[in-house]
Amino acid sequence: MSKSKIIATRLNEVLLNGHWIANTNYKEQLVSIDWKQATTRIYNLNTIAHLTFHINYYLGGILNVLNGGKLEIRDQYSFDLPEIGNEEDWNKLLNEFLSNAEFFVKKVEQLNDEQLDMVFVDEKYGTYLRNIEGVIEHSYYHLGQISLIRKMIVENG
Repeated sequence: MSKSKIIATRLNEVLLNGHWIANTNYKEQLVSIDWKQATTRIYNLNTIAHLTFHINYYLGGILNVLNGGKLEIRDQYSFDLPEIGNEEDWNKLLNEFLSNAEFFVKKVEQLNDEQLDMVFVDEKYGTYLRNIEGVIEHSYYHLGQISLIRKMIVENG
């Protein structure tokens, strides 16, 4: 199996269809909540909507590079969630996240080993492989947060 197929499978597991590492995935956690749950703040933690926006922000930004565009995202804007005031707003964010996740997995799967080893935008960012592995690690980190926050909301619901 190629490196790109292996890494695309790992992305798919955390974002859309897997249970291997975390026994859940983003899609499973997010499609079963409503906008009020997604925007509920527990203590001083980020909301599920903020975390969803945050991961989607990076998926979209890196996907732009994978599609031949420039790296236009900046860390300082990665939590700038537009207001979620109703179910339609939440569904828009959720659908954009799921769409970006699907496209991201497909684009990664299409990369060859030579592309994975190429410099990602600038040498300071390392290779494509390093950045994609970073997306996986970052996604698992926030998936754990989403899972815990969701449990707190559902149990206190």
